[in-house]
Amino acid sequence: MTSDTRLAFEHPLARAEATGQPTRPHDRISLRDHVVEADIGAFQQERGKRQRLNFSVVVEVAPPGAPLDDDVDKILSYDTITEAIAHELAEERLNLLETLADKVADRILHAPQALRVFVRIEKLDRGPGALGVEIVRSRGQTPPAAPDDDEVPHPLVLHFANEAIRDARLPSLLDALAADPRPVILCVGPNDLPAPQTGHAMTQRRIDLLAIEQNAWVLAARDDRCVVVSTRTELDWAMKHGQISVWAPSKIVLDAVDGPSASPRDAAALTAWFAALMHATELVCVGLDAPEAEVPARSLAPGELP
Repeated sequence: MTSDTRLAFEHPLARAEATGQPTRPHDRISLRDHVVEADIGAFQQERGKRQRLNFSVVVEVAPPGAPLDDDVDKILSYDTITEAIAHELAEERLNLLETLADKVADRILHAPQALRVFVRIEKLDRGPGALGVEIVRSRGQTPPAAPDDDEVPHPLVLHFANEAIRDARLPSLLDALAADPRPVILCVGPNDLPAPQTGHAMTQRRIDLLAIEQNAWVLAARDDRCVVVSTRTELDWAMKHGQISVWAPSKIVLDAVDGPSASPRDAAALTAWFAALMHATELVCVGLDAPEAEVPARSLAPGELP
């Protein structure tokens, strides 16, 4: 085991002293003692039998180029690590821990913030102790694999008119959406109450976005399965884990480099922009006419099921 690998799992002060960076060691995120079961191993007696694997992963990350502002989309998410492990275990049966560790490291290094990754994998059921490997990989050392297109979630996006939010048949509609194999994201416009008017374009835009978010919470209050989500990181996690999300638009709209031309006051057109951004399979407008969209779009009456 190299000293770099050993130090990866030590306290930051120990790393700083060893690397001559007493005040500026690399930032890192870590996952410790993540135990999963898998069919892995080169010996015949290991085939067809699931055994426990213990993962510990440390990722050194690039320092942020701007203040974080407590923004989850500006950091490397812990889900990047757990999803890399889950993906590689599901991709194919492997014989060697070394191969698995290499694949996990390469997948993590695909994240733009990742500079170097340390992966420790131990078999817990093969002997009296833990048998394992430890590797270190750096960005550029091996070309990280690009994600497969079928890994990118393609959600069903629905836009609810206020009448549809209040409709007594909403739980039945959510039952149907929960059974749909596609990820589901719900969108709304502002509620029926008039929003404050400022006479100033920038501040009015923020107020109009907040009015939509207030209505998102109204929809979420109708059913516990609806969870209000504001960041791309949260949306990606929700789509991969079967959660029905209600989009709170302020952050994504205001952070977009190529933002929507639609005003928040034209909420259906804003949803159409969002559906294209999320590579949706379809946009369904419940209780209102579907706008022009880059994805297939159609309308439903409030009581209809998709």
